[in-house]
Amino acid sequence: MEWSDVFHDITTKHDFQEMHDFLEKEYTTQIVYPERKNIYQAFDLTPFNDIKVVILGQDPYHGPNQAHGLAFSVQPNAKFPPSLRNMYKELEDDLGCKRQSPHLQDWAREGVLLLNTVLTVRQGEAHSHRGIGWETFTDEIIATVSRELEHVVFILWGKPAQQKMKLIDTSKHYIIKSPHPSPLSANRGFFGSKPYSQANDYLTANGISPINWCEGVNPHNE
Repeated sequence: MEWSDVFHDITTKHDFQEMHDFLEKEYTTQIVYPERKNIYQAFDLTPFNDIKVVILGQDPYHGPNQAHGLAFSVQPNAKFPPSLRNMYKELEDDLGCKRQSPHLQDWAREGVLLLNTVLTVRQGEAHSHRGIGWETFTDEIIATVSRELEHVVFILWGKPAQQKMKLIDTSKHYIIKSPHPSPLSANRGFFGSKPYSQANDYLTANGISPINWCEGVNPHNE
């Protein structure tokens, strides 16, 4: 199955004209992130049939030089967002590798769908594009991944992501859930949750090659 088939099915089922019109006006009259060409980068970098892991975010970062279409990832020269910094801290504790770049394109190419539930945002206004239709679109994405694929790991950090559990068939997929890596909640159970090794253990147990979460960086013992 290709993303083009998935998108066709979703747009046949739902009318997104109002959202399209809204975004056309927003991109014309406001500063909106990510750039139009990057809205669907998560799908461009992770082919549908290659999905091994889904990590759910909420809406994109709303500052300059940050959002580029992948949840939690920022552009290579951007400052590390706090949640991503905590994700890397847990990665170091879990697998012993220290990433240097805040850019997660290598994860996407490994089969990690870095999906925000809302794909656009107005500069400086968090959650400003909630409720325009993106949630309908991304709920259908999650449901389609669940229905059409097998043995996908869904990493759900925080309550908003965990509300999507109802869309996932847990009889054939694996869910990892914990508090969000945000500084507000990371100490309540995100640290020590070992999501990266958990995901790889499940994939390996089902005959699927694990994710190289440490791509392009050196473990401490080198």
